[in-house]
Amino acid sequence: MKKKENMLYKTLWFTGFAGPAAICFVLVMLIPFIYGMYLTLTDWNGISAEKVFVGVENYKAIFRDGPFWHSLVLTVAYSAVSVILINFMAFVLAYLVTSGVKGQNFFRAGFFTPNLIGGLVLGYIWQFIFARAMVTAGQNLNIGFLSSSWLSDPVKAMAALVIVSVWQNSGFMMLIYIAGLTSVPKELTEAGVIDGCGKKQLLCHVILPQMVSSFVICLFLSITRCFMTYDLNLSLTDGGPFGSTQMASMYVYQKAFVSKNYGLGQTEAVMLFLVCAAVSIIQVLIGKRNEVEA
Repeated sequence: MKKKENMLYKTLWFTGFAGPAAICFVLVMLIPFIYGMYLTLTDWNGISAEKVFVGVENYKAIFRDGPFWHSLVLTVAYSAVSVILINFMAFVLAYLVTSGVKGQNFFRAGFFTPNLIGGLVLGYIWQFIFARAMVTAGQNLNIGFLSSSWLSDPVKAMAALVIVSVWQNSGFMMLIYIAGLTSVPKELTEAGVIDGCGKKQLLCHVILPQMVSSFVICLFLSITRCFMTYDLNLSLTDGGPFGSTQMASMYVYQKAFVSKNYGLGQTEAVMLFLVCAAVSIIQVLIGKRNEVEA
């Protein structure tokens, strides 16, 4: 009897703590995901009450949608460059603010602040900088590459999108790297110094191998953020000029909500999700393998 009462007591406590989160997950994530998968099998315009069942026709139509694959290639290229730069800058910043410099807590807060600004607001701020402030400065100082708006040139517009993404996300990843740096056992670094390791050798052979888990987490978060970017893409470039910076998320949104093709739009969203998930899982598996070896 006591065992049953104890089990009931634990069940009630577990339900009390985990129940609200589980309900939110089911309502916000699971049910919309299942409904979205159902929409991929229909030809629905988002308005009519009738949803015509078309089976796998939307999945076949993906392979005939050239602009979608173009936007997906752009997303992969943008994500690859952004992820590398985000993590490089984040680690450099973390290393600097944990090296004992004066005012390092102030610098930590300052570097993290851009992450608190919403993507839409951030995009409009930087749109003004690239289209107005930099142009004015370039013309007055006679600097050629700043004399015209970066957002009017396909290559420069993509570079602008990468720059703002790095500026926004580096501060958040910096916090994770700070946690990784401060968790490295002092005994290891002291032993390395005693053995005659210089700063470069100490960093490469002692500190970095102990931070593999931090790299795995930061790479995973930055990959998912870059693949699913939409608000910054909308407010900074709006996919222009001439669709040269239209990421896959924006293309999927326009296919579903502007073109009123919810079935195909949802199917392309599933494809984007699968690509992002595959890249993230491969990265995590490789990182975890290196973490075990380290």
